[in-house]
Amino acid sequence: MDLKDELKVLADRVIKLKDQIQTEEATKNAFIMPFIRALGYDVFNPLEVVPEFISDVGIKKGEKIDYAIFKDGNPTILVECKHWGQNLDLHDGQLLRYFHVSKAKFGILTNGIIYRFYSDLVEPNKMDEKPFLEFNITDLKDNQVEELKKFHKSYFDIDSIVNTASELKYMNELKSLIQQELSNPSPDFVKHFARQVYPSVITAKILDQFTNLTKRSVQQHITDLITERLKTALQKEDQSAAAQEPLASIPAGEPVQALQENKVVTTTEELEGFMIVKTILRQKVAADRINYRDAQSYFAILLDDNNRKTICRLYLNGGKKYLALLDDQKKEVRHDLSSLDDIFKHADKLTAVVEAYDRSKDKETNSTTLN
Repeated sequence: MDLKDELKVLADRVIKLKDQIQTEEATKNAFIMPFIRALGYDVFNPLEVVPEFISDVGIKKGEKIDYAIFKDGNPTILVECKHWGQNLDLHDGQLLRYFHVSKAKFGILTNGIIYRFYSDLVEPNKMDEKPFLEFNITDLKDNQVEELKKFHKSYFDIDSIVNTASELKYMNELKSLIQQELSNPSPDFVKHFARQVYPSVITAKILDQFTNLTKRSVQQHITDLITERLKTALQKEDQSAAAQEPLASIPAGEPVQALQENKVVTTTEELEGFMIVKTILRQKVAADRINYRDAQSYFAILLDDNNRKTICRLYLNGGKKYLALLDDQKKEVRHDLSSLDDIFKHADKLTAVVEAYDRSKDKETNSTTLN
């Protein structure tokens, strides 16, 4: 099992068990020790991983940090742990004190769900205020897994990590700033673009107007990028299907799948809606668990290809377009769609539906196990 698979197993474990973990010690045993082990270190070898590592801080003697990972006889990575429900923002100062008096090059602050990796990129022997790597174990991105591989015992090389950590640190800060500007454009950001399209003085009233226009333009551009990627994915699927079973040429916008026996047609618009829902949900579940079944009156999107696990229904072929979700009584609650892009507005509701199905599945599994 490679690192990505091990972390996925650990992430599933965290999601299932966290509500039952009541103490910091239990958090360490259930979540953090398995994480250290996933990085290739033997948590039961005191020459490799030292729990309760003593780090004297100033006049305080006998101060202990939760774990120290050793390499060539020296502490290289310090790990400070908190209960999974703790806010890490309240505890980074503690790791900073330990880091300052040790020979370690890296520090990890974690509650078993959020992991923050620190080094001394700004000033030697002084831990940076901001981490160069931060992630949520239950929502790991592929690029974050690649960065974590550098900390695996088999590949660990201090110089290599330090060389990329600085770049990673500033990229993360830039991404944060860009995200902030795209969500809530600052006056300087708005003026930068407004001056290039507006021929007169940028007054307070014009600035207010362009703030709204800039925000909408950014959102529309992002939507266009996503839509273009979805169309490209659909075209690849169509080409793959065509290679297996030749079909007549179909003009853009016309049905791409026709089941003549029951007069059900699946349109490119319905498939595009399916891909949007799939894009939203693949952050929570594997993409191959999200399926669809078309009917004459609606287009159903299902979890695990199970009619009893309806995620939503799309009504796209009538005068009005709707996204329908099922309530506790299995009755439809419809939401108007002015365009397919409006599906993104219901991302939280769609995610909640999938999480509810998986919680129900876990309860059934536990019940069967107990019986």
